[in-house]
Amino acid sequence: MPLQPGDPAPTVAASNQRGTEVAPSFEEPTVVYFYPADDTPGCTTEAEEFGRELDAYRDAGVTVYGISVDGVDSHAAFAEKHGIEFDLLADPDGEVASAFDVERGPGGATARTTFVLVGDEVYDVYTGVDPKGHARTVLGDLLDAGVVDLETG
Repeated sequence: MPLQPGDPAPTVAASNQRGTEVAPSFEEPTVVYFYPADDTPGCTTEAEEFGRELDAYRDAGVTVYGISVDGVDSHAAFAEKHGIEFDLLADPDGEVASAFDVERGPGGATARTTFVLVGDEVYDVYTGVDPKGHARTVLGDLLDAGVVDLETG
């Protein structure tokens, strides 16, 4: 079972698609979504939708990270092909997935799971995610709950 609301945010670090080590602090609102593999239909839909909503996420003061077991080179090609501007973190050994207790399946791919972290703890968890419309749903939930505001960030 993945981390649950109220659990402390794990300490993690991984390389992004540019090969830069990223260690999110999770102090500010952050969305971390785990996806099975780069450049597959559902994962492409999810990444493109987060990309389309990225300005709204940024305006609300929310950082977005996508994570899969694919390596830096795969993430770089995926990001370039689809114009992805947020960090895709490489987790080939599954260390980040393990820190979030995300289920791993065949070939080590992670189950499609999204975490919202606020103030160093898990605020919300989405499991069994349908990629279509998910990015908008997560942002809408944060706005509706008053966790973030598009006018003040």
